[in-house]
Amino acid sequence: MMLSEEGRAPSLEIGSLRIADDVVSTIAGMVAVEVEGVAAMSGGIAGGIAEVLGRRYMSKGVKVEVGAEEAKIDIFIVVNYGVRIPDVAWEIQESVKKAVENMTGLRVPQVNIHVQGVSFHKGSADKEAEDGDF
Repeated sequence: MMLSEEGRAPSLEIGSLRIADDVVSTIAGMVAVEVEGVAAMSGGIAGGIAEVLGRRYMSKGVKVEVGAEEAKIDIFIVVNYGVRIPDVAWEIQESVKKAVENMTGLRVPQVNIHVQGVSFHKGSADKEAEDGDF
């Protein structure tokens, strides 16, 4: 699909193009989980409990409103302890906006990040230090 000069999907002469909300939310979720500092995607206000990252949950924690030419995106995340939250949020916003616009041709005027929690999960190196195994 070629984009018009304005960056939007062109009108098709033989019909119309409608991109499903699930497509946009899956793209946004896949991009968000790749950002360093994101521990998990959260179900948001309705879900309540954070889900551990996994391919089955790529759209979990993502709410989208897709119109004819634009998509507004809300992403609900849990961050790792110790990361700078504004930096993580900025990286998610920029990456998601770029990916969705490039893949769908939709304009993305908003990517809202909702930090639902902080993960204090310790890695195996921390566990070994606690046990005294150096």
